[in-house]
Amino acid sequence: MISIENLSKSYGDRVLFDGVSFKINSKERVGLVGRNGHGKSTLFRIIVGEEGYDDGAITMPKGYRIGYVQQLIQFTEATVLAEGMKGLMPAEKDHHWKVEKILAGLGFSDGDLVRSPHDFSGGFQVRLNLAKVLVSEPDLLLLDEPTNYLDITSIRWIENFLLSWPHELMLITHDRGFMDKLVTHTVGLHRRKARKIAGNTEKFYEQIAQDEEIYEKTRLNDERREKEIRLFISRFRAKARLANMVQSRVKTLAKMEKRDKLEEVKSLEFSFRSKPFRAKQVFSVESLAFAWGAGRPLFEDLSFSILAGERICVVGKNGKGKTTLLKVLAGTLDPLAGTITYNPQVESGLFEQTNIQRLVDNRTVEEEILYAQPDVDRQKARNICGAMMFEGDSALKKIGVLSGGEKSRVMLGQLLVTPVNLLMLDEPTNHLDMDACDALLAAIDAFDGAVIMVTHNEMFLHALADRLIVFDDLGAHMFDGTYQDFLEKGGWGDDVSITRRRDDPDAGEPAAAPRFTKKELRRLRSEVITEKSKVLKPMEETIAAAEREIEANETRLEQFNQEMVDASQAGDGAQIASLSQKIRSCQEIIETRFAEMEAADEQRQRLEKKFAKRLAELEG
Repeated sequence: MISIENLSKSYGDRVLFDGVSFKINSKERVGLVGRNGHGKSTLFRIIVGEEGYDDGAITMPKGYRIGYVQQLIQFTEATVLAEGMKGLMPAEKDHHWKVEKILAGLGFSDGDLVRSPHDFSGGFQVRLNLAKVLVSEPDLLLLDEPTNYLDITSIRWIENFLLSWPHELMLITHDRGFMDKLVTHTVGLHRRKARKIAGNTEKFYEQIAQDEEIYEKTRLNDERREKEIRLFISRFRAKARLANMVQSRVKTLAKMEKRDKLEEVKSLEFSFRSKPFRAKQVFSVESLAFAWGAGRPLFEDLSFSILAGERICVVGKNGKGKTTLLKVLAGTLDPLAGTITYNPQVESGLFEQTNIQRLVDNRTVEEEILYAQPDVDRQKARNICGAMMFEGDSALKKIGVLSGGEKSRVMLGQLLVTPVNLLMLDEPTNHLDMDACDALLAAIDAFDGAVIMVTHNEMFLHALADRLIVFDDLGAHMFDGTYQDFLEKGGWGDDVSITRRRDDPDAGEPAAAPRFTKKELRRLRSEVITEKSKVLKPMEETIAAAEREIEANETRLEQFNQEMVDASQAGDGAQIASLSQKIRSCQEIIETRFAEMEAADEQRQRLEKKFAKRLAELEG
């Protein structure tokens, strides 16, 4: 177990988070969510001691071990297996089989185990670092974007592995589907604070939305109540007889909590620019083949066509040729054999992870977006910069100082402002946060043109794919059906066996399910709000009527008092007696109405608290 108490972190004048507190209890799997730049990775580095913090405390049991995947590539052993075994605990230092099992799940073949770690791509080197942490079986496992560089079968393997994880887990990922399958709890960094709830990201964001709605309604009610109290005080401050009631309201006003209006959190919204396409077929492929040098073809005899508006997703294990196919279709690589016939109206846009060299190092991010198309103005460029997570002064960074992931986001931003009717996308979700991924999914779905996309994100596959190009050990072939159809008809073949069903009792504890569906929650909240309005309305009417009657009688009382002065000076006994009766009557009415108003107001406040509690507990 680990406890974080009142943790604060700033960079100069910029407060990242302030007063963050939560606990991770035994065997909890916690998803950490929040906008890019809100401090998720910083919090991980603070927990492992790589970065300091301004205030607060982190406590954990003595001997509690934390495992964190290092991004630094620093290998010392001659083979992949030997490097992986460095992660084993001393008591298991010869358990090579344990390392072999995890490396196989992460996509390393038997032959890879005897190769040097330095022979592999950066993605596989990161996998090796991940394997070293997994075999060490720490008490708390911290994973920051573990699905980057993994193909679908490896993602499914690690999902199954983590469902059986016997200790604590904390996870950052842009893949909402992956997180929601794993977590028992969600912690969100929101408005510089942390909130922890039982359940997945959907339940977390619903809870945040509900809490903020209640907060805003309470704030408006408090403002109205404060205005009423101030009016009461100003109206009756000079009346000695009402001094106690006025003083009571002065004290109430002093105790009232001042609620600031919530800052608006901008939701990410962007769209691709669509160029009209007035034909049925976008392009056709006949007997396409490609090989590197004299090696075995990555694919051959591949034939298919893409229709206007169609979404084709390219799936399969890493290293099989998915990105290569995209480059061949885009014309950046020449095929070994076959033909590609494009409709003359086609205007395509390519997003490809490794094509960052075409960016100009001495330009800023904003300038690269601005110069992508002649009709893009500075405001549009800034909006795209923000959508690609270059907010404020970050848009003025030079390309030369950006990381590879940041440069990929710049290229995606350039594509957003380019009018096209065919999108070719290679793993566009890498290096985006969860909110940006959601916005990207919506943008692709709304795009009028055709899309061909390489992705390992199963949420995108389920939501978008009309057909699939599947890469396996035999090459590539077209599957005429959705991703769900593909899974139901055998899917990943032998690889399915490594992914246990979610309803398998041995598959680990599933993520907590929400108590109510969205529809049920909306209905129940509507019922509570309607009941609240029905119950409180008579009290509000009583208070308003009492205020009107008090005001009217105060006016009459002032008039009678003046007439009493005149009658006294004239010595008119009969008039004095009549006025005395009228004055007593006005005073009695005023006192009675004050008592009624105070009782009704106290009852209203009690009921408002009860209704607020019922709304807050609906999802409890």
